[in-house]
Amino acid sequence: VQLQAFGGGFVQPGGSLRLSCAASGRTFSSGAMVWFRQAPGQEREFVAAIRSGYMKYYADSVKGRFSIFRDNAKNTWYLQMNSVKPEDTAVYYCAARTVWTVDYGRSRNYHYWGQGTEVTVSS
Repeated sequence: VQLQAFGGGFVQPGGSLRLSCAASGRTFSSGAMVWFRQAPGQEREFVAAIRSGYMKYYADSVKGRFSIFRDNAKNTWYLQMNSVKPEDTAVYYCAARTVWTVDYGRSRNYHYWGQGTEVTVSS
């Protein structure tokens, strides 16, 4: 099973960026597909999650600005980042598990991880 995250880059404050996570070897449509991020010197933190039935969950820091969605046919999920701020600068990781958990915000609950894609927000 492999998860490949891509789409990171440099963006100015107020701009937009879309991250993608492509999975191969397994589908996660019945479980959880998520995004975490880790800024330099900080712990990895939850950003967004999507589960079967298309329920979505967001960290308070990104609510209203970021949107998670998925394409089951492509076994891919996305993080649309709008109105980005310098504090959104981090390495973004996608992760997944095959069964949903109510503790979706804890990184230790995920079995599969992508390699990370770096996002830098700066003027």
